[in-house]
Amino acid sequence: MQPSAPATLTAEAAGSIMKAAADAMRGWLDRMLSIGYGVAYDYVYPRFSYYQRLQAEVRDLVEAAVPERVERRDVRVLEVACGPGNLTCALAEAGFTVTGLDAYAALVEAAKEKRRTRHLSNLAFRHGELTRGNTFRDETFDQVVSIHALYVHPEPDQLLREAYRVLKPGGHAVFVNHTRQIGRWSTVRELARRDGLGAALNGLLWVLPNSIFEAARRRVGPHYWDEDTFSARVRRSGFSVLTIRRTFLEDASLLVWARKNA
Repeated sequence: MQPSAPATLTAEAAGSIMKAAADAMRGWLDRMLSIGYGVAYDYVYPRFSYYQRLQAEVRDLVEAAVPERVERRDVRVLEVACGPGNLTCALAEAGFTVTGLDAYAALVEAAKEKRRTRHLSNLAFRHGELTRGNTFRDETFDQVVSIHALYVHPEPDQLLREAYRVLKPGGHAVFVNHTRQIGRWSTVRELARRDGLGAALNGLLWVLPNSIFEAARRRVGPHYWDEDTFSARVRRSGFSVLTIRRTFLEDASLLVWARKNA
């Protein structure tokens, strides 16, 4: 016996409702996970020497891209997926006019509180997603920075293309991406051997949340790229690659410095 039309429609409607509910739950879990990771990151950032070295490395490249006789306050820098705003604040404190963008409102609010506390008038934070294509106008920024955002983004190539779009001709970009999954206990043991117990404990406070974050976001990656893959994707987005090198924890990341040709 065939089901009646109303019964069929009801079943279809129920299926749609269940799918919408499941999508909403996944979205909620993703937000909670990202916010939790952001809080852990915010705590570890000033205590983890590898982040400090990476921050200095990125800042040096941003400074190196400033043309002669151009004041830093006239250089507009965008940090994509800025999280709670640690690097964004550091770039503003170095004198650049900086905008931090993140898709998670709670992290943006935490970043705004840092800006208020530090009285940084050359810094702004916005809640949004760059890949939607309507966040900023074409050729708005002189430089773009993206640290460990590509590997967990659902559309990393689109993110690269949008970074290219919002850059002015001749503008520079710094992209950092993981090349592999970072082992939990092997990394902590190596940190203890090399830098002591305190460094290992701080490393553990980052490694564990990072592992949970990666495992829960398997549906969008993670996208681990080697040198050839990373370089090819950046070039395919329109950039010229100026340099590519290993960096961060046990050389687990790659840094690409790129330019949008005039």
